[in-house]
Amino acid sequence: MKAVGYRKSLPIDAPDALIDFETDKPEPRGRDIRVAVKAISANPVDYKVRKRAEPKAGDTKILGFDASGIVDAVGPDVSLFKPGDEVWYAGSIQRQGTNSEFHLVDERIVGHKPKTLSFAQSAALPLTSITAWELLFDRLGVAPGKSVDPRTLLIIGGAGGVGSILIQLARRLTGLTVVATASRPESRKWCLDLGAHHVIDHSKSMKDQIDALKIPPVALIAALTNTEQHFAALADIVAPQGKIGLIDDPATPPNVMLLKGKAVSLHWESMFTRSSFQTDDMIAQHNLLDDVASLIDNGVLRTTLDKVLGKINAANLRQAHTLLEGGRSTGKLVLEGW
Repeated sequence: MKAVGYRKSLPIDAPDALIDFETDKPEPRGRDIRVAVKAISANPVDYKVRKRAEPKAGDTKILGFDASGIVDAVGPDVSLFKPGDEVWYAGSIQRQGTNSEFHLVDERIVGHKPKTLSFAQSAALPLTSITAWELLFDRLGVAPGKSVDPRTLLIIGGAGGVGSILIQLARRLTGLTVVATASRPESRKWCLDLGAHHVIDHSKSMKDQIDALKIPPVALIAALTNTEQHFAALADIVAPQGKIGLIDDPATPPNVMLLKGKAVSLHWESMFTRSSFQTDDMIAQHNLLDDVASLIDNGVLRTTLDKVLGKINAANLRQAHTLLEGGRSTGKLVLEGW
C-alpha cells in the first residue's frame, strides 16, 4: 500500500522531511478494524511528533491521526463495525498513523462518519472534536444543556482547529458566554461566524478588553496555544475558584503559584490518554464521535474544514506541515484521495 512517512527528524523544508513509500497492508487482530483511508487532516501534533520522535535506524514512521474512510476488514473481537461502514476517528499516538492507504485502529476510538458530510469534510473534525469535547465537559466540568450559565468561557486561539469546534460546542450546547481570541481580521470573522459572542485580540491587553465587555465572570479558560506567553495574563483574568484547561506544550512549566490566591484549578487535556493507557472508559471516544456525528447531521455543528490541499502524498503533507508550523492557519487543512 502507499504511505507517507519519515526516517529522520528534519526541518520541513528538507526534501526528505516527509517521503512517499510502499509498505505491507496491515492485518487486523483483536478489536482492530482496517480502514481504507479516504481523507486525512493535519494537526500540530503531526509536526511536533516529526520533530521530536526520530524512528529507529531503518524504520519509517507514518504520521497522521485524523482520518475518514471505509471499513475494509475487522478483527475477530470487533462488535461495533462491519466491512463497508463509513467511519471517522483520530487514531492513537502509540501506533502507525493514518497517512497510509489502509490503517489499523481500535474500534473503541472510532465513530460512524456523519452522513451529511463528505470524507474530506469529516476528516477535519475527529481529533479537534474529541479534544474540545473532553476539555469542555470532562476536564472543565461544564454540563451540556442550554440552561442559563452565569459564567464566561474564554478561548485562547479561537480560530485554530480545537478552538473552532470548542466555540460551537460551548455556544450550541451550553448557556455560557463565549469569548474567543483572534489577532487577524479573517480569524476574528471566523470565530464570530462559528458563534462566539465576542472576539478579543490576544496581542493586546486581554484584561482591558474583557473588562470593557461587561460580561459575566471569566470562570473558565481554554488555553489552546501560546500558554507560556499568556499564562500570567490568564491568571489575572480568571475569576476566583475558576478553572483553566491546557492542551499545548509550554516550553517552561506554568507558574501555578499564580493561581493559589484565587484557588483556581489547572486541567490538562490530551485526547490520546484513553487509547494510550487503554482506560476502562476508552469506548467513551466511540460514543463521543457518534454524538458529534448526530449533532452535525442535525445541523447543530458544522465542519471546520478550511482548505483541501490535494491528494495524500508527501509534497502536499509538507505544505500542510509548513502552514501549521507557521501558526497562521484558520480551521483545518485536509488531504483527500491517493
